[in-house]
Amino acid sequence: MYFDPHQLAALVAVLRLGSFDAAASDLGVTPSAVSQRIKALEDRVGGALILRGAPCTGTPAGTRLVKHAEDVALLEAQVSRELALESTAGPVRLRIAVNADSLATWLVPALSGVTGMLFDLVIDDQDHSAQWLRRGEVSMAITAQGKPAAGCDAWPLGALRYVPTASPAFMRRWFSGGVDPASLALAPCLTFDAKDMLQRRWIEQVFGTSVTPPAHYLASTQAFVDAAAAGLGWGMNPQQLVTPHLADQRLLQLVADAPLDVPLSLQVSRVMAPPLAPVIRAIRSAARQGLVAG
Repeated sequence: MYFDPHQLAALVAVLRLGSFDAAASDLGVTPSAVSQRIKALEDRVGGALILRGAPCTGTPAGTRLVKHAEDVALLEAQVSRELALESTAGPVRLRIAVNADSLATWLVPALSGVTGMLFDLVIDDQDHSAQWLRRGEVSMAITAQGKPAAGCDAWPLGALRYVPTASPAFMRRWFSGGVDPASLALAPCLTFDAKDMLQRRWIEQVFGTSVTPPAHYLASTQAFVDAAAAGLGWGMNPQQLVTPHLADQRLLQLVADAPLDVPLSLQVSRVMAPPLAPVIRAIRSAARQGLVAG
């Protein structure tokens, strides 16, 4: 099926900028023209592409079409590079699913070294980020799932090391008699969101039993560290972020020398791997510096 590039550009602009007026200004046309292009595209697809609101958001079909438009732009940019053609289209956009802890520790230097691209980072748990690839909503994902999703290539990156940490005051209050399943069942832990299984995985790895401790929910990597240092709870924090706090004893390890290593892989849609080769190289290089070798 052929899609009119002007209609696709209108859809991308509305969903990227959040409104028909902003899209019209960006494209240099009237809001009426944007509405007409979206209507024509919806008629062609046979369904709604945009959920009108503040901001406008995409339906599943609309999100998939935006991904298609971004993929086409990436492929065209590759051809331009290979043929040494000048491009006036500006930077292309790449959508990546990534876990928050990778973004907070080692990934940003990799992205900063890539030119000619704008990044749209979708934050999700490392155990779930590959689902964005399966749904066709991203071209690339950093995930804990080593087995490639259908139609994707995968490269192992190394492991993100987590250490169980808490403040000295918290340790005195909750673990004065030692850290064991009984005390862990009572001491509040820190949890990123409902998908976060790291605390429970660590307990099972170290003690060989399943415990579901009471939990605070904090969907922020930095807040996780701050909350542990403030004594709100104990949590699995990336070693890179807490090394200074461990050195000055603002944080203590619950159990010494008992980290949890989470292996990560980079998965990329196979058809998009060639135009994304510079990004793949940059991410793999940064991972060698920032992750624990597998």
